[in-house]
Amino acid sequence: MKVALLGAAGGIGQALALLLTTRLPQDGELSLYDIAPVTAGIAVDLSHIPSPVKVRGFCGPDASPALLGADIVLIVAGVARKPGMDRADLFNVNAGIVRQLVGQVAVCAPEALIGIVTNPVNTLVAIAAGVLAQAGVYQPQKLFGITTLDVIRANSYVAAMKGLRPDQIEVPVVGGHSGVTILPLLSQVPGITFSDEEVNLLTRRIRNAGTEVVEAKAGAGSATLAMGYAAARFTLSLVRALQGQQGIIECAYVESESAFSRFFAQPLLLGPQGVSARRPLGILSDFEQQALQDMRAALNQDIALGDQFLQQ
Repeated sequence: MKVALLGAAGGIGQALALLLTTRLPQDGELSLYDIAPVTAGIAVDLSHIPSPVKVRGFCGPDASPALLGADIVLIVAGVARKPGMDRADLFNVNAGIVRQLVGQVAVCAPEALIGIVTNPVNTLVAIAAGVLAQAGVYQPQKLFGITTLDVIRANSYVAAMKGLRPDQIEVPVVGGHSGVTILPLLSQVPGITFSDEEVNLLTRRIRNAGTEVVEAKAGAGSATLAMGYAAARFTLSLVRALQGQQGIIECAYVESESAFSRFFAQPLLLGPQGVSARRPLGILSDFEQQALQDMRAALNQDIALGDQFLQQ
């Protein structure tokens, strides 16, 4: 099982690399890439951990050597949020980075499962899909926008509010990965009920969690550690699915089968080819139905921005 991590020298990349080094299967290989020369040193550093996972580092303008033979490709490269920025502000720089990297993936690892972590996910997944389509290798079931960070935040916040263990809670989070497009389906959490006030409070906090971290770090960074954990959780679910394990469900932002929007985050059944099935959202509360409609324009605008970028 080979995982290629593009953008490995950044805060998210290093946290994710550490977790994967200690948790990938024993015959696993972790291939780290970044333009920064420090990447080779990160690989050496990780190789001192007593883990059976083989870690190699690559740097420079070309990611191809890191990609060859990859089963899973994770893209975390890009600039991070700073105070006063939202995910849309990241677009101009990160769109170019993702377009270039996905173009190399299309050539070197066209059959790999691809996970986009770089923000803005709502837009960059559309760009990745377009690049793969232009190369003639786009397989919708193999491209994911990793939105697991919204899920683990929702789990943590609900647990804190209700005095429960967060590892016993799973809140499906649907829609997209920014602002009003983030919708935790609190009505789908078994055994827990919420007042209208609690639903409003939790939804607002989950949507604004990224800003909460940026402000708490006083401009010194964004959500790197929790994002690294979230991306590791999703990657390991992909690994288990590739190995044939049944019944693995994760929320992620993928090409939609509905007319609501071309891409949409929802619970997915994972399998050896990526998405095996898109799971239904279930019966939504009045609040969730309204929130779903309220996000539609913003979500489609984000996707259209990606299409426009590719046409330039």
